[in-house]
Amino acid sequence: MTYIIVHTLHIFSAFIYGGFLIVDNLFLARIKDEYSVEEHAKIRESFMKYVRKVVPPSLIVAVLSGLYMITQVFGPIADEGMSNFQMILSLKAFLGIWLGLRGGLQVYFKIQPFIFKSHVLPFTFVVTIIFLSQFMYV
Repeated sequence: MTYIIVHTLHIFSAFIYGGFLIVDNLFLARIKDEYSVEEHAKIRESFMKYVRKVVPPSLIVAVLSGLYMITQVFGPIADEGMSNFQMILSLKAFLGIWLGLRGGLQVYFKIQPFIFKSHVLPFTFVVTIIFLSQFMYV
């Protein structure tokens, strides 16, 4: 029962984080062309005011719940090495931990990334994680 609750919480928090990245990369980045620089800055800041309250905690919940779920499903490594499931799950975990560290350091410790300052790379990682999830059980 605990796993089901954590899994539901994980999916919900991942949707919040992924949804923000979708809106930011596919919509907010495109409205620059429609508005002046000042108007675009006001629109983006209005949006980000609410994002800063919800998205960072959702990212942390997604990472922590993901780490818990890994401990429940990873299983032992066979003598032949890791299974396809374990390899894909490990890659997903690496990408998720990277996202969590980047987001946590940026939001809670005010350490800005030196490279990849936009949300394009995190968006790419989230899409990759989604696709990997579809192939884990094959």
